[in-house]
Amino acid sequence: MRPVFELNRVVKRFRRQVALDDVTFNGKSGSIVALLGENGAGKTTALKILLGLAEADSGRAEVFGLDSRTQGQEIRRRVGYVPEHPIMYDWMSVAEAGWFAAGFYGQGYLQRYRELVARFRLDESKKLKALSKGMRAKVALSTAMAHEPELLVLDEPTSGLDAIVRREFLESMVHVAGEGRTVLLSSHQIAEVERVADVVAILREGKLVVFERLDDLKNEVRELTITLRNGAPHAPDVPGSIISQRQKNRQWRVLVRDVNDELLGIVRDDELVGHVDVKSPSLEDIFVGYMRPDATEPEEADQQ
Repeated sequence: MRPVFELNRVVKRFRRQVALDDVTFNGKSGSIVALLGENGAGKTTALKILLGLAEADSGRAEVFGLDSRTQGQEIRRRVGYVPEHPIMYDWMSVAEAGWFAAGFYGQGYLQRYRELVARFRLDESKKLKALSKGMRAKVALSTAMAHEPELLVLDEPTSGLDAIVRREFLESMVHVAGEGRTVLLSSHQIAEVERVADVVAILREGKLVVFERLDDLKNEVRELTITLRNGAPHAPDVPGSIISQRQKNRQWRVLVRDVNDELLGIVRDDELVGHVDVKSPSLEDIFVGYMRPDATEPEEADQQ
């Protein structure tokens, strides 16, 4: 099955700064793809390149099989896009915002817009300038969803919203994916994204460090808390692929993948080790592990 969207070995530089460094990831129909990374990691740049709002220096970006470099206008017509800071005409009412947007789309748009507004419990008579940030975000989402796009692209859509509004927002994304459409979601709200995402792509300083199904990622990663015996000169060797590790006194916390019960038994039997606690980390734990500048460099031990 051809991906709904795809970045293929995309590179983007801003003068001497590399925003995206050979980045490849995609999204299939009916999935929610979460794009994660710290500020400046390249998330917004990746979204803009896909939508034809920015041009890659090399590589290829496609949406619906259309070239983002040359067919951006057609892509944007078919995609629902909610930027981090939506541009709205504050003098319009909620109803007028839908009427205005309907002029760019086909028959049925306005009726679907009104249905979405009702679902989000918005007052159609209220002026946009009188709405809270959460209500404005709902208006932006309604205008982006009313033409029932095959792909919905959201750039930090829940930034600054309260917990209830964020949950409503993300639950609506599950509804979209359940209809067989695709959501590409960039967000800092990692704990909440974990509840809805099917696939996770993590960017660190412009490089893609993770791209895989969330369930597979969580099943393969373990967090080990290793307590060393008194007088142990160093930490034991930990099998598998270490994502990050840090030391606090006699304890080492190691985030590792590709390790099974047999390999964990080797760690427990090491003469340096007093106790090993194993748990399945959250997506936020995994994200923080990958964000460490040097994933294998332990922090300085606490002073006694």
